[in-house]
Amino acid sequence: QVQLVESGGGLVQAGGSLRVTCAASVRTFSSYAMGWFRQTPGKEREFVATITWSGGNTYYADSVKGRFTISRDNAKNTVYLQMNSLKPEDTAVYYCAARPTWLHSGSLYRSPKEYDYWGQGTQVTVSS
Repeated sequence: QVQLVESGGGLVQAGGSLRVTCAASVRTFSSYAMGWFRQTPGKEREFVATITWSGGNTYYADSVKGRFTISRDNAKNTVYLQMNSLKPEDTAVYYCAARPTWLHSGSLYRSPKEYDYWGQGTQVTVSS
């Protein structure tokens, strides 16, 4: 079973920065594209960013483009989300997810249904 564990969430002031981390137990980490999603109470899970298996391509939601950066270290089985210029509307539980490249491909990376494995999430709260 693939396990994903997020960490690094917390409370930060608007305009500040935070980096959340996802540690994966998968044996072949590079076989998965990795993504970050976020969710607030009463809302659907929202796509934030994704990175290809090689780390060569990244894609972002319009709401975070230019402020957030996704990266991965395959040697450490770890994916990161660096969040800068944080806004109160960024407040959410942030989830790490894995997208098997042999099962999913193409332009559907924004859909949570494309990701087969999920972490438990880490809370990010941005104060105004």
